[in-house]
Amino acid sequence: MPDIVVVGAGQAGAALVAKLRALKFEGSILLAGEEPSPPYQRPPLSKAYLLGTMEEERLWLRNRAFYAEAGIELRLGAPVTAIDRAARTVTVGGEAIPYGRLALTTGSAARHLPEAAGGGLDGVYTVRTLADVDRMRPEFQAGRRLVVIGGGYIGLEAAAVGAKLGLAVTVVEMAPRILQRVAAPETADWFRALHAAHGVRILEGVALERLTGEGRVTGALLADGTHLPADFVIAGVGIRPVTELAEAAGLALDNGIAVDALGQTSDPAIWSAGDCASFPWRGGRLRLESVQNAIDQAEAVAANMLGAGAPYLPAPWFWSDQFDTKLQIAGLNLGYDRVVTRGPEGASVSFWYYRGAELLAVDAVNEPRAYMVGKRLIEAGRSPAPEAVADAAVPLKSLLA
Repeated sequence: MPDIVVVGAGQAGAALVAKLRALKFEGSILLAGEEPSPPYQRPPLSKAYLLGTMEEERLWLRNRAFYAEAGIELRLGAPVTAIDRAARTVTVGGEAIPYGRLALTTGSAARHLPEAAGGGLDGVYTVRTLADVDRMRPEFQAGRRLVVIGGGYIGLEAAAVGAKLGLAVTVVEMAPRILQRVAAPETADWFRALHAAHGVRILEGVALERLTGEGRVTGALLADGTHLPADFVIAGVGIRPVTELAEAAGLALDNGIAVDALGQTSDPAIWSAGDCASFPWRGGRLRLESVQNAIDQAEAVAANMLGAGAPYLPAPWFWSDQFDTKLQIAGLNLGYDRVVTRGPEGASVSFWYYRGAELLAVDAVNEPRAYMVGKRLIEAGRSPAPEAVADAAVPLKSLLA
């Protein structure tokens, strides 16, 4: 019987099993994942991998030999279909496997356009898995017409790849502006101008009525009557936590699989981490969709499964690569009421989010120094005066003094 079974072989699952071994856990470990590839990093899928500058094996977090040498049993291409909490078993490929402790790192899945809106037509793609990107890569041929539905980071990254490869790209965003949910207008303005400079057409404040075509997509009809011809479509309309297995097992859900500060679910033998898990934060609950959280929370859960008893305290950071521009984000901008701009200085600029006098987050565009300084300030709970941040004559490093 595996002492610990981990369901979900993504970033969080890989981090969790590696941490168990790093902490000298000597029991047996089984890591089960529904995809055939070893655990891999997802962010490059919509960037370097889609662009064709990164091979699959470079996506792998660790090679297969690591798991064998660490005594971690990998079950790939093996979706877990049921959890029996009373018997303490999981069903993998029709086989009931007992567990002592179970961790759910089931991650998140791409949201799809509804069938009624043409989401089931051929030539309509999402960007979430290796298989997703492998299916769409042949479509990226110069001169073809790509319509991207959704102006979040995934949609904009895919649009940037399309433009770099010579496609005619249009982004359709239903909200009043791109990046509406995740960034300030100042950051959105910067990236709108960046895309425009590379020939990407961005339509904001207009909803998709439906995709057109018989069998295969040929265009997108918008709510204002505009019809956009399309050779293929990418839907970047968000992701959702994968909670079906947990729900069927009767675990508590709250914007994902609900865990306590240690990562334990409503069943003391079952833990959870990563995109699928929501945890206590500032009197409410928070669920983060990021590589950093997947790794840090999974490692915290691994330690707590072994008795550490240490609450998980997130230190969020994110990034996005579009064209030759790198956006690095430190902190969470939830509840901001003011944005302070530092720069621009050439192609570099940073946007600092405040709530009252408290620094919440920093968006740093081609400005790694601002990112590092902002990250250190936020993690230390320190907030420099907004006037000092805005004054380019004040050295960034002095904000740490």
